Amino acid sequence: MKRGNVWLAAAGLLIDQDGRWLVVKKKYGGLKGMWSLPAGFVDEGETIEQAAKREVKEETGLETNAAGIIGIRSGVIKDQISDNMILFLLEQKDLSQKPVPCEDEISEVRWMAKEELLQNQETSVMIHEMIKYDFSLLKSGLDPVDPGKHFGYTSYKLFF
Repeated sequence: MKRGNVWLAAAGLLIDQDGRWLVVKKKYGGLKGMWSLPAGFVDEGETIEQAAKREVKEETGLETNAAGIIGIRSGVIKDQISDNMILFLLEQKDLSQKPVPCEDEISEVRWMAKEELLQNQETSVMIHEMIKYDFSLLKSGLDPVDPGKHFGYTSYKLFF
């Protein structure tokens, strides 16, 4: 898919009952071999929330629900590409289900304690920074909302 010079991606953070974070090691790209959150680009016809849940399912096999938004990552690559990511806190639907890495994209998936992630040299910068801050949750509670038929939205959701 051609993305042009404005990219929109979504990531999902899952935290288990012991406070461990679900992380993956990608087989490609700038995060190859690094612990990072399951993430990927938003596809045509889906919301960022749907993309976050889809990416987690594709990369780990886990079904999730969105609890809310915990952050935004935004940058510009080589003065040309606007690279943006919305980070969601997700909850696992079936706690008995074990994560399984997608063989095509992911070399490893694991639940890791924050301390372990901070000490690991293979942990992404974004995860290091996320752990340092006590994030607030922008909860989703206004679905469905109808902004007006004249806009033509087929999906519309607010996070506050």
